[in-house]
Formats: sequence, structure tokens, C-alpha cells
Amino acid sequence: MFNNRFLQCATLVAAVSASNLVLAADTIKVGVLHSLSGTMAISETTLKDTMLMLIEEQNKKGGLLGKQLEPVVVDPASNWPLFAEKARELIEKDEVAAIFGCWTSVSRKSILPVVEELDSVVFYPVQYEGEESSKNVFYTGAAPNQQAIPAVDYLMDELGVERWVLAGTDYVYPRTTNKILEAYLQDSGVAAEDIMINYTPFGHSDWQSIVSDIKKFGAEGKKTAVVSTINGDANVPFYKELGAQGISSADIPVVAFSVGEEELSGMDTGPLVGHLAAWNYFMSVDSEANDEFIDNWHAFIQDEDRVTNDPMEAHYIGFNMWVKAVEKAGTTAAPAVQDAIIGVSVPNLTGGLSSMMPNHHISKPVLIGEIQDDGQFEVVSSTDGLVVGDAWSDFLPGSKDLIADWRAPLSCGNYNVETGKCSGQNF
Repeated sequence: MFNNRFLQCATLVAAVSASNLVLAADTIKVGVLHSLSGTMAISETTLKDTMLMLIEEQNKKGGLLGKQLEPVVVDPASNWPLFAEKARELIEKDEVAAIFGCWTSVSRKSILPVVEELDSVVFYPVQYEGEESSKNVFYTGAAPNQQAIPAVDYLMDELGVERWVLAGTDYVYPRTTNKILEAYLQDSGVAAEDIMINYTPFGHSDWQSIVSDIKKFGAEGKKTAVVSTINGDANVPFYKELGAQGISSADIPVVAFSVGEEELSGMDTGPLVGHLAAWNYFMSVDSEANDEFIDNWHAFIQDEDRVTNDPMEAHYIGFNMWVKAVEKAGTTAAPAVQDAIIGVSVPNLTGGLSSMMPNHHISKPVLIGEIQDDGQFEVVSSTDGLVVGDAWSDFLPGSKDLIADWRAPLSCGNYNVETGKCSGQNF
């Protein structure tokens, strides 16, 4: 009796295990690596929801390679070392085919050694400082030449700005971006004394003295603007303090690279009207593709008041590029996808096609938007066509001779055109 029951139990366990293995084999797992808590949750939670929507829509179309997609969501909690730990867990334990995630550059750089060691595929959906190209990372957000440089050109050419406040959160993206902008401004004839640079920690809340310094800097007879690389929930008290000290967009306009519709939805937008943001997408863009995306988003999230934003579009583009590359390669294996995705073009939400370039950056339009009192943006400037993202800046001495091209035979992220040498996989 005991032996029979033992055998029956063992048989049942084996059957359940086999069933689970078959189920696992019948799905393609997709890693979603976004902070759902901590200082960056204000921006990243929506990107997690966006990925769930995109995966659900793809499954309704029949999935991928005859299998359903299965999202694996983890919360690195705005803790940069935890990003690396969670990325390793997704790749080694969960065996995801690709990871969509990160916001800050410090989180992306945290996972970079892991994804290169394990040869995985990552899609990074947020504007960043450039100065990097990895065979394992696809940069679907803006490089500096697709956001920061055009924003400065607009302020200089259209608004006559002569003095510059470069205000950022204290980590790699703002510091590197501002290094590029400082060089670009000085190359454009701006004197060093007309550039003020300030950094604050993540989650910074006391802006009174800093805004007072900005106000004083802008009261010296030259048109002044703030170029903001402030990230996360620190933006809320920053803009609030601008209003408290009576600084309007007419006095000292702010152009932000990390404030979009999602961040504005939690703010009193009254004092912000007229300030600017530079992105590659705005919810207010009039196109059939955008209308459909917004309708699908509202239906999925079941909230007509939820907004869309630029990093959401970047995930939309990146996810569809990954799907197309997997179909082209006939496999989710990272090396095959890395080869297949170069040259892939998919619709963006402004009504055109974005393409994955050999440097693992994409082509995008550049838009300057003015904040309206309803929390939306009115587009006041846009490029005539698409701009190809640069992995390496033309304005930094150590970068201007570098190119990235992941096609054979070069297969290099930082090839020096002067020396004819590749100095490594990426930075």
C-alpha cells in the first residue's frame, strides 16, 4: 500500500513538473526591469504598464514564433546595484529572451557588465548622455544630438538666450550631457562666465537657495534659460519653487529633458505654462498611429485620464523592432537578434518610420514642446525629418574620432577613425 501510494505521488509530481516544463517551453519570457518604488517610480511605473500592454497586444496577434509572450516583472526599487542583481536573475533564473528597462544612466551602467557577460539583449527607452555603444544594448531613447543640442539651438536661435544654467541631478547622465553642452556652448561663442552649472542629489526637495541663485544669475542683463537634466520626483519641488519666487517662462524659460506628460500629471501646471521640454514624441502629436496608441492605452489601463509620453513611445518602437528582428531571425537567441535587428524599421507614433542603425541607436524626429495649463505640450519646433542618434559626441575631444558599427567586419562600439583601432566593446 505504502509503495503504491508513494509511486502514485511520485508519478503525479513528475507529471506536474513535466507540465510546468512544457508550459515554460511554450512561452517566451520578456523581462521588465523598471523601478516601481523609490524616487524613480514617478517615471518608471508607467513604462512597466506600457510593456504589459504591448505584450498583451502581441499575444492577441498570436504571440511570437508560435508562442505566447510571458512578462516577468521585477522591481529594482530605484536602487542602482539592485538593477544588476535583478538583471542577472532575469537572465539566469527566469531565462528571459530580452529585457526592457532602466531609466537613469546609472541603472543602465549597473546592468551593462551583467548583460554583456551573459550576452543578453536590452532595450533602453530613455534619453541619455551618449558616449556608449554596446552590442547588447539598443538605445531607443534620445542621444544628445536628438534632444539636448537641438534644444539649445532653439533657445539660442529662437529666444535669443545668452546665459545658461545647466541644472541636473548628480549622476552620470546630467554630468556627461552638461559636459557636452558646455563644450558646444563655448564652441558657439558663449563665455565661461555665462554658464552656471549646478547638481543636486536624487530626491532633492529644498530648492529655495538654488532657485534664488538662478534668479540672481538671470538678472544681469542677458537673456537666461535653464537647461534641466533634473530627474525623478525632484522636479515637483523645483518647479514649485520657481513659481514661488515668481520666475515665469517669460523671465527665465526652462527646457527639460526628463519632464513629460507623466511627470506633469502630478503637478500644479499653472506656474509651469510656457516652460519647455525637448522630446521625440508628445501625446499631443496629431497622427493616426498616435490616436490608436492612446486609445489602446486608455482601454488597457482603464483610465481615460492617463497620459502617454516619450519613453512609452520608445518602448513601443523598441518592442516592435525586437518582434520584427525575432521573426526575421527565426529565433530569440541574442546573437541572431543582434544581427537581425540592424536596419529594421517600424512605425513611430509621429507618423513616420524609425530605423535601428548600426550603432544600436535609432532615427527619430526632434520636437520642442511648450507646457500648456492642461499638462499637455504644444509643439513649437520640430526637425524637418528624422535625426540619427550619435553614440559618440562630436563636441568632446575624446569622442569626436569615434564611431560605432556593430556590423561585420567592424563589429565595434568605439572604432577610432584616426588610429583605425577598436578600443573595446563599448566605453
